Amino acid sequence: MIMRNVERYPVEGPNSLWQIYRTVSPWKGIRNFIFIQIARYSPSLKLKNWIYRRILGMKVGKNTAFGLMAMVDVFFPERITVGDNTIIGYNTTILAHEYLTNEYRLGDVKIGSHVMIGANTTILPGVTIGDYAVVGAGSVVHKDVAPHSFVAGNPLRVIREQAKTKDEDGAWS
Repeated sequence: MIMRNVERYPVEGPNSLWQIYRTVSPWKGIRNFIFIQIARYSPSLKLKNWIYRRILGMKVGKNTAFGLMAMVDVFFPERITVGDNTIIGYNTTILAHEYLTNEYRLGDVKIGSHVMIGANTTILPGVTIGDYAVVGAGSVVHKDVAPHSFVAGNPLRVIREQAKTKDEDGAWS
């Protein structure tokens, strides 16, 4: 596992959250907040994915499902990529930014295909979660997750790492 890949921007004066509208338009924040709330409560997976792709600028693969109450980054959703046939569990938060006392950080979040993210997980900026990975419920993803691995907890720990290969029929084993 590799640590997060984030861009750091130092600030002077009040903490960086007080300076947020120097980094992102307030109108973008308001618009994104409204559409994210619609998506969070919508039972329609098609509507959610349409909002994420067309309005928020996220890259979302085919047959990906965001559970009820999933929360994507309100200020930088365009920095989130999710592959095909992935499930993002209930009440999961995906962040592409973090505002700290003396700096703010931005980082792309890349979630592979056929990934399962358990409920109430927090994914921090700058991480990559590989294809076929499983993240246990309630985890804090603060570093990269290898493909085909099962991770869980806070701090995040590898529970099982398994190399998968395709057999001659094309099935994973």
